[in-house]
Amino acid sequence: MAGDNTRILVPQMARVYLAPVGTAAPADPVVTPDEDWRDVGLFTPDSLQWATDPSFEEVRSHQDNYPTRRFQTQDSASVQVDLQEWSGDNFKAVFGGGTITSVAAVVGPPATILHYKFSPPTVGGRQTVAAMIEIIDGTKHYRMIIPKAEQNAGAEVSLDRTQESRLPLRLTIIGSSVGDPFYLLTDDPAFAPAP
Repeated sequence: MAGDNTRILVPQMARVYLAPVGTAAPADPVVTPDEDWRDVGLFTPDSLQWATDPSFEEVRSHQDNYPTRRFQTQDSASVQVDLQEWSGDNFKAVFGGGTITSVAAVVGPPATILHYKFSPPTVGGRQTVAAMIEIIDGTKHYRMIIPKAEQNAGAEVSLDRTQESRLPLRLTIIGSSVGDPFYLLTDDPAFAPAP
C-alpha cells in the first residue's frame, strides 16, 4: 500500500481552552466554543504534549518464560503545556485553584493604583477543570475534549532573565462512570469508518 502524505499531521495552529467542569463542549471541531471556554493564550511552540499511560499486570507460569496472560488494571492520560501569558486565570490553572483578591489600593494623583493578591489552594482544595486542545493543520481540525482534569504536579517556574518565565500547566484526566474520560472530534476524512 502506498503512503499518503495528506495523513501526516503538522500542527500549524494550536490552542488550549479551559472551562468549569460541566460546561457543554462544542458539538464539532470547527464551531466557535461557548464563552465559558477560556483560551489560555500564548504558549511555547514545543511544549504541548498529550500522553496516555495504561497499567498492566502479568500472570507468570512455570511452563513459559513469557507472561501467559496480561490484563489491564487502570488507565491514565495527561496533557501538558508551558504557558507564556501571566494572568490571574492562568495562575489559578497552574496552581490548581486558589483565590485572587484586591488589596491596599493607593488613591491619589494621577490615578488609583490597585494591587492584587494570589493565594494558592489549601491541601484538598484543588479545583478540577474541563479542557479542550485544538489543533489545526490546513483544512483539517482536531479537538481533544477532556470533561474533567486536575493540575496534579508542582509548579516549577524559572525566573531566568534571559528568557520568558513560563507557567507549567500539567493536567491529569479524571475519569467518570458516566461518559468518556476524553474524546477527539475531527473533520479529517482519514478518520471515516470503513464501509
